[in-house]
Amino acid sequence: MSDNIPRGLEGPERQEASLKNTNQPADDTTWADLTAFQRDILAAIARLENSADPSYGLAIKADLETRYGEVNHGRLYPNLDDLVDQNLLEKSELDRRTNEYTLTGIAHALLKKRTRQLADACNITPHQPVADGGE
Repeated sequence: MSDNIPRGLEGPERQEASLKNTNQPADDTTWADLTAFQRDILAAIARLENSADPSYGLAIKADLETRYGEVNHGRLYPNLDDLVDQNLLEKSELDRRTNEYTLTGIAHALLKKRTRQLADACNITPHQPVADGGE
């Protein structure tokens, strides 16, 4: 930290400010730090979450295979674990044999920021959902 205050020893004011920013990307994780495959994993999970389908390994794999062709388990699961370690995914048990992965606030913020960057680059006004379901 630039002010030489060690992590975990922040004063109450700084801790409170840190908690308010949980939907912002972590200072040490950027879109560019992720591999293209990891970015696509985040997008796949976002699509699953938006469809209300559970985002477990095989569902994520199936989504990715529509873009990549066959996805090897040996590639998918280590990347899911890396994203969990980077606090971009939360991993929980769906049942005894199946884990579910959900996006953290940091991951949502990264996806939204990247979407805005791409929309700006393409001179597109991002679509704002209509609260009443209107046209």
